[in-house]
Amino acid sequence: MAKLKDYSDEQLRLAARLYYVDGLGQREVARLAKVSQAKVSRLLAAARERGIVHISVAEYKPHNKKLEHALRREFGFRTVAVIKTPPGATDDDARRAVGYFGASVVAGLLPRKAVVAIAGGRTIRDLVRHLAEDPARRLEVVQAMGNIDSHVGSEDALELGRVLARRSGGSFVTLNSPAFVSDRKTRDAFLALPPIRSVHQRLAEAQVALVGVGTLDNSVFAARGVLTPRDIAGLDACGAVGEICGRFFDRNGQECDSPWRDRVVSISLEQLRRIPRVIGIVAGGDRSVAIAAAARGGLLKALVTEEKLGQFLFAAARASISPASESLSPGV
Repeated sequence: MAKLKDYSDEQLRLAARLYYVDGLGQREVARLAKVSQAKVSRLLAAARERGIVHISVAEYKPHNKKLEHALRREFGFRTVAVIKTPPGATDDDARRAVGYFGASVVAGLLPRKAVVAIAGGRTIRDLVRHLAEDPARRLEVVQAMGNIDSHVGSEDALELGRVLARRSGGSFVTLNSPAFVSDRKTRDAFLALPPIRSVHQRLAEAQVALVGVGTLDNSVFAARGVLTPRDIAGLDACGAVGEICGRFFDRNGQECDSPWRDRVVSISLEQLRRIPRVIGIVAGGDRSVAIAAAARGGLLKALVTEEKLGQFLFAAARASISPASESLSPGV
């Protein structure tokens, strides 16, 4: 049986020319090069290894720069990343794209040895798994919200915090509590416990927060059955349009006076406002009203999102001001 080293550069050039330049299939290449079809892929690999084939790809730019600029202007975000998505992309496709291409953006916003508050979410999950390992970064990662239920999934803050801490060579501080308890008295009892109180003290010292932004019917609480249709109707009646870390807020980004406010164990909205870099990592569905409200209330300082949602968000901003104002061209 012939080994690859037994093939001359001339044979490798022939196979490479037929395949890469002439566009023939591997079966035709095998016939003309007088080798088995199974060996063609090995010849092409050898041609690359010997430098006979140099593959270059035109640079792909994953960001919609024009839309990023428009959203920074409209909402005052310090950083905006709008990741392009192909036509027909599903919500899961959008999350994967934001996770892959948004990871480098978020990495650039994470100082070394910083305290980082982290929430849960599917888009945050896809992003954290693509963050490059950097043991010298040494982040102290703090869980920003209690556990949704007893089943810890890959998108929960408990798991994401562990992953981020491991990749950054740092430590992880867990919030050993349910996200929601039965009443205010129970919530206050939890907050008085020294382990819970110490976590809240660390959250108050965070320099960065990674959060998702949910709507009443598109959030982890709705997906996991924590919120019933009756609960959602009650929150809607209170004026709630969005949710961050189990905190429901109105169109001005102010926490709604609902029963859930007294039951949640999580970072407070006031704590979030004091964090210099609160990065919203959001994809999938139209959450534009919730994102706009969070920005209006000073809850978000940066945004990493996908193109379709970015367009919804810009349209929402345009709809809230004078029709005579400048509009964005269709190319955005």
